[in-house]
Amino acid sequence: MQNVRAGLAIAFGLAAGVCGEAAHAQSNPVYVPQGPAKAVLYRPDAGPGKRTGVLVMHRTVNYLSHPACREFSSRGFVVLCMNSRFDNNEVRVVWEDVALDVKAGVEFLRKQPGVEKVALFGHSGGAPTMAFYQAVAENGVAFCQDPQRLTRCKDDLAGLPKADAIVFADAHPGYPLVVLRGFNPSLLDEQNPPTGKVDPSLDPFSEANGYNPKGRSTYSEEFRTRYYAAQSARMNRLIEHAQKIKAQMAQKAYGYPDNDVMVIPLAGNPVGGPGGSASLHVLDPTVPELMRTAQPRRIVRNSGEQAVDVAHSVARPEPGARETNRSFNVGAKLYSVDSFLSANAVRSTNSLDGVEHCSSNNSTVCAVQKIAAPQLFMAMGAANFIRDNEQMFEASAARDKDYAVIEGATHGFTPCKPCEPAPGAYDNATKNTFDYAAAWLNAKMEK
Repeated sequence: MQNVRAGLAIAFGLAAGVCGEAAHAQSNPVYVPQGPAKAVLYRPDAGPGKRTGVLVMHRTVNYLSHPACREFSSRGFVVLCMNSRFDNNEVRVVWEDVALDVKAGVEFLRKQPGVEKVALFGHSGGAPTMAFYQAVAENGVAFCQDPQRLTRCKDDLAGLPKADAIVFADAHPGYPLVVLRGFNPSLLDEQNPPTGKVDPSLDPFSEANGYNPKGRSTYSEEFRTRYYAAQSARMNRLIEHAQKIKAQMAQKAYGYPDNDVMVIPLAGNPVGGPGGSASLHVLDPTVPELMRTAQPRRIVRNSGEQAVDVAHSVARPEPGARETNRSFNVGAKLYSVDSFLSANAVRSTNSLDGVEHCSSNNSTVCAVQKIAAPQLFMAMGAANFIRDNEQMFEASAARDKDYAVIEGATHGFTPCKPCEPAPGAYDNATKNTFDYAAAWLNAKMEK
């Protein structure tokens, strides 16, 4: 392991640093609706504001009080935190329409006094949201109307104003891929889940396959290979089912003319947490395919110092998913046919490295290959997307790009207390995340 820099300000040549900007706390955010979307504007309370506005948004999650809102405004940035027109309503989602809400946010920020540039902040499922927007803005609607996509955009996405940079924070590689990895592929009867019939050879919650109900599970390479292939087979069957429904609707041979509900059992929360996920790397955080970097990368230590090393996630296993995975309230996912195809489905032969990323418009991996704007990828060191963010960094078309791992940070940027080797070992996780991002934005946007 090699120490490379003493701090973030030094790393980016910022004599003043970012820590001194923390005095500009935002205390009076203002609600500013943006058509069918909702937004809250955060400005620094004191001191000269930055020339850069930051836009924060997700596909469905309420981001009006996201940590980035206050963290960036306290560092001198004007921040617009938005909810899309589909907030808290996955059933209604038409993925491509979310870009229209991002457009409204970009245009609003550019009109704010003193704001000359706009950076997109893509956290979690907000990452494919921002990546999709920028890919269309830079390449036109040909990007999202590609025939290989499961769903395609309309011409109303023509002429989107480009953002100047993107910060990806523990980015999803694409929500459909995350959904795919969360599937329990052992279900034998998709239409009759209460029977509980599963293929025991694919059951991730079987101790015979390596499941540990009290801690970290251990799955053999042979099991993982079969499991990843079976997850894809299940997703492909669901895609075929949804497409048949759409074809019947087009022929006026279906009960509803436009859409219908899709209930997918044994799915759970694909990101992890107390949500019944059947993702092997959530049950066994040492799975090498996803839980460590392939190359030595920059790691921001709790002290703020930086090192270069292979980064391993310190996430803890979540064995309690066995009880919730087969439940309805937690383990089942409620979509519509349209929201499933547009925002939650992707073709693949296996869920690890056989994914056709560009079969979906909801794919950060696909989009970054067509984005030239500067990009920062930050992986949280106590979460599940370390390798994913490294792969997106590697795939990005940007000449100006960076990748770093924030030691001990959870997916929500907080310190992972159960992961600490000693009390307080990760206390600076939130500060380090936004110090690093702010320093990067200062270096790229404020020159």
